[in-house]
Amino acid sequence: MALGLCLAALPLTGVALVTAAVYGCYYGGLELAGRRGLAVPGRRWQVPQSMMIDASPRRRILVWGAILGPGFLTQNPYAGFALLPVAVAAMRAAGTVACLALAAAIGLAHGTARAAALLRDVRRGATTTATGQLDVLLKTIYWRRFDGAALLAVAAAATLVSLSYF
Repeated sequence: MALGLCLAALPLTGVALVTAAVYGCYYGGLELAGRRGLAVPGRRWQVPQSMMIDASPRRRILVWGAILGPGFLTQNPYAGFALLPVAVAAMRAAGTVACLALAAAIGLAHGTARAAALLRDVRRGATTTATGQLDVLLKTIYWRRFDGAALLAVAAAATLVSLSYF
């Protein structure tokens, strides 16, 4: 949200719209087709292992919910995540309140989804079986394809808005 607010303060609406269209088309097409291309921005793990190794379940929930859930200090393998600050910058023409609302909605949705998944996994237990690991892999593929479709939709919307903006 802070990065989005900083970007919203700069006159980058046109640049952000074009960036969203190009980025969405490129990475959306790759993810939907299941192909590899340029590395997605921000794919490195940034969480110190000391925060998770030998941590109690309560501490893990706290770390995942408060830090990792909203997307801070984490790796996100989906290309759509890097587009979020650009989307907030593109909203500048709608005003600061709209930028803040979009940034807050993105953070809330991301954090809520991760917290719900974590609570579901805690109730079911760890996925140490081969079946559980295969299920995680299949869900990752599904969400990557979903992310690709969403990116293409954002690219289409950004292109349409760009046509009226310029």
